[in-house]
Amino acid sequence: MCLKDGKNNTLRMKIGFVGLGKLGLPVALAIEDKGHTVLGYDIDPNVKKILEKKKIPYKEKGADVLLKKSKIKFTSLLSVAKNSDLIFVAIQTPHENKYEGITRIPKTRKDFNYRYLIKGLSELSKCIDLQKKKKDVIVISTVLPGTIKKYIKPIISKYINLTYNPFFIAMGTTIENFLQSEMILMGTDKKESRKKLTKFYKSINNSPIFKTNIENAELIKVVYNTFISTKISFINSVMETCQYLPNTNIDEISKALFLCKDRIISNKYLIGGMGDGGGCHPRDNIALSWLANKLNLSYNWYDNIMKQREFHTVWLAKEIIKNKKKKSDKIFILGKCFKPETNLIVGSPAILLKNILEEFGQKVVIWDPYVDGNESQFKTKFKLNKQPSLYFVGTKHNYFKKFKFAKNSIIIDPFRYLNLKKNVKYIPLGKSIS
Repeated sequence: MCLKDGKNNTLRMKIGFVGLGKLGLPVALAIEDKGHTVLGYDIDPNVKKILEKKKIPYKEKGADVLLKKSKIKFTSLLSVAKNSDLIFVAIQTPHENKYEGITRIPKTRKDFNYRYLIKGLSELSKCIDLQKKKKDVIVISTVLPGTIKKYIKPIISKYINLTYNPFFIAMGTTIENFLQSEMILMGTDKKESRKKLTKFYKSINNSPIFKTNIENAELIKVVYNTFISTKISFINSVMETCQYLPNTNIDEISKALFLCKDRIISNKYLIGGMGDGGGCHPRDNIALSWLANKLNLSYNWYDNIMKQREFHTVWLAKEIIKNKKKKSDKIFILGKCFKPETNLIVGSPAILLKNILEEFGQKVVIWDPYVDGNESQFKTKFKLNKQPSLYFVGTKHNYFKKFKFAKNSIIIDPFRYLNLKKNVKYIPLGKSIS
């Protein structure tokens, strides 16, 4: 039942979550913090332990604070189906590990794996059938266009009003991205569902709502991610160009482009560095590449993006090898996370770099303070306190600004943010030497 708060007339709803993983749980916490009651179900028993112990095992900005005061009720699927005004389905649609982006691109292309989503929705449908009442079910899992029509609609209950409402978030900042969404994407054919979901989102944020059909929403979600990858692959190509052209600086190029807010739109993802990563971008690009081949498009742009990401990483590997003093020297990569200030390594371009370097016969050690911890043990093990070594910064953690490098070490920085000057050889990629 939807209720009105007597003091401020704020909408209060009972929100169900089927799937409380790295996407579902942070969003559920954010929704609860806005005053809604949240009921959750997940097949993984560890989720219940997280809620009971009030400790989240991964770095997610703001999640620890919200979890400590959370009253999310972990319950049965039947209870979620029975007691929720809206039911969000956040079930994984994974790719195989070889499509994650930490290894070279396989020759084959594939769609996502929908078996978990199909099974979860099938079981939810059975629970809703028992109620014999209309329920609004909102799928937020990433799918390719046509998936819901082909796989989901044929197996769901006649009592389900289905909406496709994917989020535009990045792991590690899920809560922040959800509460400050650029837009709310709402794909449904049911007017009553649009109206109800619109009221719900007005209680969450003031983001613009784009209403369309399910097929358009499916395509918008993956194209959004791919457009970001396009910006990253483009600016990294410019970064390589600056490395070879005298008196050029990628950061100066970027600053100029930042001012062009009409045709270029925004400055986000226009800073040279590593390739894109995370649970969405590499795999979405590869999945769309598969779809492009299936549709026999005139040119497979999505494949082009992933190839640039890989070739750029090969270039980085060659730059590292070129700067080694001895062939036998180990290479130390600092950071293995896909983005700064998180401990998530899915789709990490730094791990891809490590794997490519090892293909070239190099000895590589990769270390991340948020994944591996204990800098002292790391340095002691490899005698790094006094011994000069070659380092490559694989993740732009603020932590590395305080990292002490031994005298005469070589530090290659694709982000150009360490600004090292004394006693080491500092190579900020993308700033050519005249």
